[in-house]
Amino acid sequence: MKRLIVELKSLTPMMLLTIVLGVLGSLAAIAIPAAGALALSALLTDQIMLNFQTALTLMITAAVLRGFLRYGEQLSGHYIAFKILAILRDKVFQALRKLAPAKLEMKQKGNLVSIITSDIELLEVFYAHTIAPVAIAFIFSLIIALVLAKINYYFGILAIVFYLIIGLVIPQVSSRYGRKPGMEYRQEFGRTNSFLLDSLRGLREILLFRNENRRLEQINSNSKTLNEKLSQIKMHEGTVKAWTDLMIMIAILALATTGAYFYRLGTLNVGEYVLAVVILASSFGPVTALSNLANTLVHTFACAQRIFDILDEQPVINEVDGHTLLPNHDIAYQNVSFSYENREIEVVKDIQLEIKKGDKLAIIGPSGSGKSTLIKLLMRFWDPQKGAILLGNQSLKTIATKSLRKSQSLVAQQTCLFNETIEENIKIGKLTASRHEVELAAQKAAVSTFIESLPEGYQTKIGELGGKLSSGERQRIGLARAFLHSAPIFILDEPTSNLDTLNEAQILKSIQESCQQQTVILISHRESTAAIAEVKMELRNQQLKIFKQKFN
Repeated sequence: MKRLIVELKSLTPMMLLTIVLGVLGSLAAIAIPAAGALALSALLTDQIMLNFQTALTLMITAAVLRGFLRYGEQLSGHYIAFKILAILRDKVFQALRKLAPAKLEMKQKGNLVSIITSDIELLEVFYAHTIAPVAIAFIFSLIIALVLAKINYYFGILAIVFYLIIGLVIPQVSSRYGRKPGMEYRQEFGRTNSFLLDSLRGLREILLFRNENRRLEQINSNSKTLNEKLSQIKMHEGTVKAWTDLMIMIAILALATTGAYFYRLGTLNVGEYVLAVVILASSFGPVTALSNLANTLVHTFACAQRIFDILDEQPVINEVDGHTLLPNHDIAYQNVSFSYENREIEVVKDIQLEIKKGDKLAIIGPSGSGKSTLIKLLMRFWDPQKGAILLGNQSLKTIATKSLRKSQSLVAQQTCLFNETIEENIKIGKLTASRHEVELAAQKAAVSTFIESLPEGYQTKIGELGGKLSSGERQRIGLARAFLHSAPIFILDEPTSNLDTLNEAQILKSIQESCQQQTVILISHRESTAAIAEVKMELRNQQLKIFKQKFN
């Protein structure tokens, strides 16, 4: 709670305004039944505390003011809530960017989507319906206790006792017993989202292999587990609600009994007695809101914990700010060894390798031998546990991240495309590129003919994850993106795995012609693809075996 409040520092003036409007609105609300009690007392007894006409005017005025004050409180409170949600979303995205790609590869994407969307959204309850209401309840209850103490000293003490029970004790106990079920529900909610996302993405394979019944059974099982977690929370909410209502009834009965005692003693008249009962019975709104909030906050604090876990998580690689001027783009692996987290076996061990500017190299080897890992280390997705990698005679750890990214183009095995136009997807390689540059890059990637055959051409939307395109078309758009980036180091991880022989030959020719001055590092299982390289390296048993052989 303290950390959530700290996030509000820049919005403190607006929060103070919300609290003031809330207190005044609550006082206006209680003034309505209180004025009614005074009006009734004026009609039925001789003990006139306020004449009937004045009491009626007070009721009408309080009712009108209540509407305006409530509106102002809600407006300012929700402004704060949605403003802070935008700030938190920005912080989460920045945190995810720093964690990428190493840490995010180990996280369920559906769970991350749940955190970014529904978890952050639930914090609105805290910012719009918790902080101000707590302050409002405290100030309002103190004022009402003073008013009741003015009527009778014991009434004030009685009010404070029950305000504390309903507004403090019950929420504290509720929060203690509800925290664990709330966290379990949010975790299960995230896991269910991940499973559904996987199912939607793999729907074709599920239907192809007739796996839909098993998948549906798992979805039903997940839903049942989710409902069980939710039922625990609802049971908890019902118990808290019952205790709250019981305490309110006991408070009213206690004041009525105490008032009757003082009335018989002659120290309290009928008008004061009725007014005290009406004021107390009408004053539990703010503290009841706090008690009810304890139920909702079970979800909210669980969501906040998941968000702060993301914000607090330390990235595998810390980015380097600024700009680094590289004298050249020579690459050197110096006794590099690396193993992934929670794996004892090293993927690569004591790798020694020098790659001069303009070299064309092919790295081959069996699946899982560490070929892609060598590339990820070069791009500083991870740092080696032993040894160092140099670029331009400087350690990658000292090179500014922006400068490193600018020096490298990557065509990965799986091309990630966005639900935007083909032109926008290609321009990710260079956001300022002209249409002519985009078309030229598409020609080099042997995809321009296909794009121009589409009704909307380069303005064609390609669907989520490029779902409207074939795997080969997606791969060629990824190649066009890399050609447009035109970095000194051109990294290709199985760049033609989804292409036919004709398109492969055309792309390899483009690489040879367009990358004469660039360093090319190629990972492939195909001899035909590796043929453009001047040197072939085989990675096997954690070691590189280099063949200083020219390919024809």
